[in-house]
Amino acid sequence: MAVDGTSVALPQFLKKIELIKQGAEARVYRGSFLGKPTIVKERFPKLYRHPLLDEKLTHRRTVQEVRSILRCRKAGISAPVVYFVDYTSHCIFLEDIVGSITVRDHIASTQLSSAQKSPEERLDQLAKKMGQILAKMHDEDVVHGDLTTSNMLLKAGGETELVLIDFGLSYISALPEDKGVDMYVLEKAFLSTHPNTEALFEKLLKAYAASSKKSHAVIKKLDEVRLRGRKRSMVG
Repeated sequence: MAVDGTSVALPQFLKKIELIKQGAEARVYRGSFLGKPTIVKERFPKLYRHPLLDEKLTHRRTVQEVRSILRCRKAGISAPVVYFVDYTSHCIFLEDIVGSITVRDHIASTQLSSAQKSPEERLDQLAKKMGQILAKMHDEDVVHGDLTTSNMLLKAGGETELVLIDFGLSYISALPEDKGVDMYVLEKAFLSTHPNTEALFEKLLKAYAASSKKSHAVIKKLDEVRLRGRKRSMVG
């Protein structure tokens, strides 16, 4: 089924495709758009907010998400193609990366494998690639806002084809602190999801530092955020 570009047709279209996820901010569907496998992200109204404020905030989030994706793609960073955006219903139609696996699942399966090499050695190239891509993203002043290994995909056919997804909390910022917090979020998610991978994350950071033109200030801010986090933990 195709969408004619009007908000009137969208509710009927969404009813006919598969709802795969519903979070606090949006519903995510999988279907076909113009003959292509497509992910549709629909930001729905938040009834606890004033309607005018909700519309303003939702519109801003949709604009920021699309802008971040397009900025990444223009810089040569793999992210889903944006097929169509409806700013009235706050729906984004995105390329469905068919046959991909999340970095989270890839790391977990590698750690469970019985290969002779240690999992960390086998994952070194992936960690290096992740660091390089995130450095490139931050050099474009894109802050992802929700960096986890679930929001990175590996295309079928190899570890080198890394795709960043789910830019729903992203925004544009040149501030080192925003980028440092971005990396801190990733570090916390990485180490809690993948135990005993501290050395692997350090390799990711090393690749990030070597690849980013602005890495010194970002790593400095990351260290400051880490210190604040440890102090809060001690007080708690």
